[in-house]
Amino acid sequence: MYDNICKFIAANYSEDITKWLLGETLTLTVLEPTELLLEPIRTDSLIFLESNDLILHIEFQTDPKDDIPFRMLDYRTRLYRMYPHKQVYQVVIYLRKTNSDLTKINQFEIPGTIHRYNVIRLWELPTEQLLQSPGLLPFAVLTNTDNQENVLSNVAQQIDKISDYRKRSNIAASTGILAGLVLNKTIIQTLLNEEIMKESVIYQDILAEGETKDEVKGRKEEGISLVLKLLNRRLGTVSPDLVAQICQLNVEQLEDLGLALLDFQSQPDLVTWLNQLNE
Repeated sequence: MYDNICKFIAANYSEDITKWLLGETLTLTVLEPTELLLEPIRTDSLIFLESNDLILHIEFQTDPKDDIPFRMLDYRTRLYRMYPHKQVYQVVIYLRKTNSDLTKINQFEIPGTIHRYNVIRLWELPTEQLLQSPGLLPFAVLTNTDNQENVLSNVAQQIDKISDYRKRSNIAASTGILAGLVLNKTIIQTLLNEEIMKESVIYQDILAEGETKDEVKGRKEEGISLVLKLLNRRLGTVSPDLVAQICQLNVEQLEDLGLALLDFQSQPDLVTWLNQLNE
């Protein structure tokens, strides 16, 4: 969720992001990762922004992962293959404070090859640096401060001054979600206008995603319940191991098994059936 919020900010406020990262204001458009062919590419934490001469590759990470250095090299070579004449600026931005040494690595090295990239640990940055532009405000509470609550209060005041309502609601919602990394929900709701946050595009997307997950969960629970009832009628009792297997099935598999149990005149071979579903 935090990674997607950061991607939303970078995509919609690229001028603020480039001013911060590159020292100049550029209007960039999103480069879809699907254009970088070869093997599937992860899209949950990264975003590519491009202009005629430059590609900005930002990798947002809530927590460090040991495969980041190789991934940065991998993405860089893919970008070179597709856009050999464009400059590429790569940066990993770590959101949540940690003592892990992984956040200090800024290169991938194997014999004969060294690839370097940029790293930003937000908790080491001065807060004032992220208070200069609306698109950077959501990150301010994650910077080097002993009083995140005070920073969030300051950010909230700046958000209230944004004249464009849609922009104000999107910045407020993004700020509120990222603030959840360092502050509790009560403080966030006290300092930020919850009604404005609810009007934002990103808030509505998260809400819709949550509703979809709830619907799928509800369908799965209904499917498990139906299958177990049908099995109880046929077998009398259902072993814990069989229950565990059934609970691992997805919604479509549960529906298939339920139909099979309803249609078969004789008891189906459940072991064979479950193996077929899992193939």
